[in-house]
Amino acid sequence: MSRICVFLLISVLFDSALSISFFLPVNSRKCLREEIHKDVLVTGEYEVSEQPNTKTNLKITDSSGHILYSKEDASKGKFAFTTEDYDMFEVCFESKSPMGTGRVPDQLINLDMKHGVEAKNYEEIAKVEKLKPLEVELRRLEDLSESIVNDFAYMKKREEEMRDTNESTNTRVLYFSIFSMCCLIGLATWQVFYLRRFFKAKKLIE
Repeated sequence: MSRICVFLLISVLFDSALSISFFLPVNSRKCLREEIHKDVLVTGEYEVSEQPNTKTNLKITDSSGHILYSKEDASKGKFAFTTEDYDMFEVCFESKSPMGTGRVPDQLINLDMKHGVEAKNYEEIAKVEKLKPLEVELRRLEDLSESIVNDFAYMKKREEEMRDTNESTNTRVLYFSIFSMCCLIGLATWQVFYLRRFFKAKKLIE
C-alpha cells in the first residue's frame, strides 16, 4: 500500500510540471498540448534565444480557440492563467523572418510550465498569511492531497461515463442484432412463399 501511495505521489508531482527545450526553425510553428483539469492554476516561464531579423510569437489557446495568453516578439517572460474547464490546452511558438529558411540559425526555446500544487507560490502565501515553515509544508501536503482526491474523483467519473457508454453500445448492438435477425427471417419467409408461387405457376409443384 505504501509503495502505491509513493508511486501515486511521484506521478502527481511529475504530471504537474513540464520543462522542455527544443529548437524552432525559422518561419515555422511548433505547439505543445496538455490536458489539464478544471479550476487549476497554470504558470509558466519561457525564454527564446535571440536571432537577427527574427520575431517569435507565443500564443496559448484552449480547444475552442480562446486565447489565454498571447505575446508578440516574445523573448523572455512569464504567464499565468486558471482553467475554466477540463480541456486540451495548446502552447504555440511561431517564428517569422524575412531572411528565409536556411539563412537564420534555429532558435532555442526553453519552456517551464507548472500547474496545480507546483504552480502555487508557497513562499508568497507564507508571507501574506504569516505561516511558519511547518504550517507551509502542511498547507502544501493538504493541497497535494486535495489534488490526488480530485484526480481519483475524475478517474471515477470517467470510468462511469465509459461504463455507461459501453452499456449503451451493447444495448444498441443487441437491438440491431435482433432487428437484423427479424429482417433475415422475414426475407427468408418471403423467398419461400415467392418460390412456392413461382413453382406453382410453372406447374412444377402442386
